[in-house]
Amino acid sequence: MSGAPPQQASVEDDAETVARSLAQPELFARLYDRYAPDIHRYVARRLGDGMADDITADTFLTAFRIRGRYDGTYPDARPWLYGIAGNLVGKHRRTEVRALKAPARTGHDPVAASWSQTWVEQTDSRVAAQGPLAGALAALPAGDRHVLLLVVWADLSHQEVARALDIPVGTVRSRLNRARRKVRTRLGADPAFAGDTAEVV
Repeated sequence: MSGAPPQQASVEDDAETVARSLAQPELFARLYDRYAPDIHRYVARRLGDGMADDITADTFLTAFRIRGRYDGTYPDARPWLYGIAGNLVGKHRRTEVRALKAPARTGHDPVAASWSQTWVEQTDSRVAAQGPLAGALAALPAGDRHVLLLVVWADLSHQEVARALDIPVGTVRSRLNRARRKVRTRLGADPAFAGDTAEVV
C-alpha cells in the first residue's frame, strides 16, 4: 500500500464553471449556490428585502443568458455578478433614494446601523456618529453611490469595481474619493478629514 497522501480534487473556478455550463446548463447553478446569498444581502441593503428576491433572481437569469460573453480570463465571477445586480438596482434608483431617505422621517436609520461598524473601523468615529448616514448616501449622485457601496458593502477591490461597472480604475478612485468627501461633509466631519480619503477603504 502506497504511503503517498491522497490527492485532493482541484476546486473548479468560476470561469471553468461558466465555460462548462455552455454545454451543460445545469452547472450554472453552482454560481447561484456560491454567490446568491451575497448578492441578495447587497440588494436588500440598497432596495430593501421586498425587492431583493426578484433582483437576485433576475441577476442570475441575466448572467445565465449572457454567459457566453463571460471573459474566461477572470476566475472570479463576483464582480461580473455585482455589475449585473448593480445595473438592475439602477433601474430602481427612485426606490433606493426613497429607502435611504425614510430614516429621516422615522428616526430609525437601518442603513447606518448595518454599516456604522465598518465605517467606524475605517474612518474617524465622529463621522459615523454625527448624522444620518442614509441621507448622506441618498444625496450622492448614483454613480458615486454605486462605487462606494460596491467597495464598502460588497467588499470589492478598486479593480473589481472597475470590472463590475466597465469603467477605468482611475474613475473608480475619483468617484470613491468624491463620495467619501461628500458623505463626510454631509455628516459634519472635521474638515481636516475631508481631504484624507484615498486610503480609507
